[in-house]
Amino acid sequence: MLMAGNPAPAFELPLLGGAVQTLKTLTTSGPVVLAFFKVSCPVCQLTFPFLDRLARAGSLPVVGVSQDNARNTEGFNRAFGVTFPVLLDAAGYPASNAFGITHVPSMFVVEPGAAISWASSGFDKKALEELAARAGVALFQPHEAVPLLRPG
Repeated sequence: MLMAGNPAPAFELPLLGGAVQTLKTLTTSGPVVLAFFKVSCPVCQLTFPFLDRLARAGSLPVVGVSQDNARNTEGFNRAFGVTFPVLLDAAGYPASNAFGITHVPSMFVVEPGAAISWASSGFDKKALEELAARAGVALFQPHEAVPLLRPG
């Protein structure tokens, strides 16, 4: 898996709902979180509602990258409250392979110019808190029972 300091590979993927997006377009206005996932992944199911909370704060855009088809991805979004944009990487996983994904969820912050500035795999509460602090968001509430780690 690519780590912080590596360049992010360029890609062009369909957005759930139709339009095609490129990495360059996604990072035009600033950094973006790319979150790769599979709908059947229990760790993704744990992580994505928190990523949606981050996205709703509005200071750091989040874009999902689904390794499943549109129908299953739409069902996942409904079931887990995902409201941020999702790209489809189901046809041979070109973006997932280019990023060196071996486990999901795998998440990256990609800066304009395509530099990866943060990367994490699985559910790592401390890493997600670092990401949320960068965005100025309290991601976890004191009353929530949140595990420290869950490998993907």
